Amino acid sequence: MTKSYTQSIKETFKDRKFLKKAMLIAVPIALQNMLNTITNLVDTMMIGKLGASSIAAVGLANKYFFVFSLFIFGICSGSGILAAQFWGSGDKRNIRKVLGLSSIIAMIGAGLFFIPAFFKPEFVMRIFTTSKTSQEIGAVYLKIACLSYPFICLSNVIVAMLRAVNKVKTPVATSFIAILINIILNYVLIFGHFGAPRLGVAGAAIATLCARIVELILLLIAILAKNSIFRAPIKDFVGWNKAFLTSFAVNATPVILNEFMWGLGTTLYSVAYGRMGDDAVAAITIATTIQDIVIVLWAGLSAATAVILGNYLGAGKLEKAEDYSLKFFTLSFVLSLFAMIFIYIIRGPIIGAYSITPEVAESVKKCIMVFIIYTIPKMYNYILIVGVLRSGGDTRMCLFLDTTGVWFIGVPLAFLGALVWHLPIHLVYALVLSEEIYKFILGTRRYKQKKWLKNISMEV
Repeated sequence: MTKSYTQSIKETFKDRKFLKKAMLIAVPIALQNMLNTITNLVDTMMIGKLGASSIAAVGLANKYFFVFSLFIFGICSGSGILAAQFWGSGDKRNIRKVLGLSSIIAMIGAGLFFIPAFFKPEFVMRIFTTSKTSQEIGAVYLKIACLSYPFICLSNVIVAMLRAVNKVKTPVATSFIAILINIILNYVLIFGHFGAPRLGVAGAAIATLCARIVELILLLIAILAKNSIFRAPIKDFVGWNKAFLTSFAVNATPVILNEFMWGLGTTLYSVAYGRMGDDAVAAITIATTIQDIVIVLWAGLSAATAVILGNYLGAGKLEKAEDYSLKFFTLSFVLSLFAMIFIYIIRGPIIGAYSITPEVAESVKKCIMVFIIYTIPKMYNYILIVGVLRSGGDTRMCLFLDTTGVWFIGVPLAFLGALVWHLPIHLVYALVLSEEIYKFILGTRRYKQKKWLKNISMEV
């Protein structure tokens, strides 16, 4: 490590104001995502009691949901960029309009994903796997789980707006309650406890649906509270003028397309894994769930980066935004080192909690080691693309980086490794993650050009 970088670390951790700002936003968001990850972990463990085919089926069915969630995340991230800058400039009126427009777009997206999942779940599952057993089990789960999509999309939009105005505690509380309901209902409905029918994977889907409905109700109560800036007449959320729609399209549309294309590409990884057999799918599903334990921190940190830099950029404080961006990179690097050690330590005990064969367990361990090797560039890219570049509206470059990385590097290597070279799952995973090096190099070059340092709220 060079002296200059050592100095950068010292300066970052001496800046109490920066650390306080970052942690006040990042920690609640990370905690919310951690709760979701723990739920996924518990879900996988419970479903794992039903066998490897059930793990694989639900894991693959959730890849469809993954594409949907990334589409919604794109809407929320893109709209959050505008909302954060409007908050920095004190423009509450346009924040409400962002909420109204993004809610409508999100509901349309939910409908588009709901239709095939509900009416043709078997067809959707055939995209991901050739296993008849996984197709049948996954179709049962997917047909019920897709009913939660409208509730999820509205909840995510509301959460994005709350984060943009630095209200991050409410989403944590609502998520905690919803997740608690999800876990309890999973236990009751999957295995048939307390006199309930034993529904298997269908029970897991019903539990998810119930939890998502409760979450949305709680969030609606929160934003309609007496002192909320979102407590306003319906007309305040519509009536978008040409300048507003243009700004939304320019800044949000590339993000929506970015997340959708990236999600579609990463879903093709699952298509490649699905051709490697249920054991390979089970291994990568478990490994990904374990990895998510640390990735949630960067989900929070990147969200904090986008909000804080967006607030400063919206207020016209460009130099402060640039200074904080460097500190976020430094913080990410230090936390990556700790994350690598942490996930190495916990991998054994968590794998031991699953009812899997020794061969699958060994594959999971190797996949985890691959993830550890790529941790630093992967987390750096998280902060750079989702946080820094997007905060200033450099969304088209983010689209380019993510899309080319996945479609030109990740996807071809996934299929070559799985179907042509017949490599084991951990080596295929290593090939897939090589896209992070590509994004690291090109993304850093773009950052240094400073095209992201701009106040987009002035354009509306």
